[in-house]
Amino acid sequence: MKELVARSLKYQAGRVQVLDQYLLPHEETWHHCTSVAQMTSLILTLKVRGAPLIGLAASLLVAYLAEQGHSKTQLSEAIDELEATRPTAVNLMHCMARLRTALQQQDFALAVVTEAERLFEEDCALCDRMATLGAQLVEPSDNILTHCNTGALATAGVGTALGVIHHAARQHADIHIWVDETRPLLQGGRLTAYELARWQIPYTLICDNMAASLMAAGKVDKIFVGADRIAANGDFANKVGTYNLAVLAHYHKIPFYVVAPVTTLDIGCASGAEIPIEQRAESEVTGVSGSFGHCQWAPVQAQVYNPAFDVTPAELITAWVLDTGVYYPQDVAAGVLGTV
Repeated sequence: MKELVARSLKYQAGRVQVLDQYLLPHEETWHHCTSVAQMTSLILTLKVRGAPLIGLAASLLVAYLAEQGHSKTQLSEAIDELEATRPTAVNLMHCMARLRTALQQQDFALAVVTEAERLFEEDCALCDRMATLGAQLVEPSDNILTHCNTGALATAGVGTALGVIHHAARQHADIHIWVDETRPLLQGGRLTAYELARWQIPYTLICDNMAASLMAAGKVDKIFVGADRIAANGDFANKVGTYNLAVLAHYHKIPFYVVAPVTTLDIGCASGAEIPIEQRAESEVTGVSGSFGHCQWAPVQAQVYNPAFDVTPAELITAWVLDTGVYYPQDVAAGVLGTV
């Protein structure tokens, strides 16, 4: 496999390596991954995260195993096991489906490696297309609110929603970003703030529950978020807290954009009601863990509800920014998503 390098994922000198995103922003640690069990653990513990990146990391691991001489049966089992790690993000399923097809070729090892390389390179290209299209929706002096992390850490390219912001900032140096901290795992506070600082884009970090007052004060011009799965009718799942923002934006008449590649579309899913929502550990809500250790703030016996995602209905969305174009409600109502 040829050398492939992204911000948080790389294949160099015959090694699959992933940046530990759970330790960011204070510590940059790379993990050398050699097994399905190890990659599964990295994904489940959110050391590897971001819908596109999860699919790509899993793909590179399968390609690495193919190069190591694993049999077709072993590779098939690896694909099945990796696909089951995160039930909501459809990008992972898309990547694994592509590798299953490659596995049917006579020289299956070469086909799997070639397909993994192609997936990585395609992601870089589609990120640029999304960013270019979405940046056209941004105006000088815009105050943009975003949620979770959707930048280069979450993709092989420049990102989805944060990729739009990156490109827009190159055109309008006076834009400003409001960054939701994104409870309970603080991907906004830890990762989006980290990326914006590296890109030298002005930002202000806020608690999630401050967004409404900002909108009421007229301090938010637009909202850009990513997606983990988009249903055929335009409903989409994203990091929990996204639906809150969409409702608030609708009330305050603020444009609300979802940015995602076509690999996030699930045309076989009729609506958001059919999207499986991953439930995560209670400990993520009752306290916080990191390189500093663990802090428990809630009673040990506290009952916890911790969905990783929520679903935003299509009627609250101003436009869907895909790598194939910008689509508006009338387009989605006409079934355009099923043809892209």
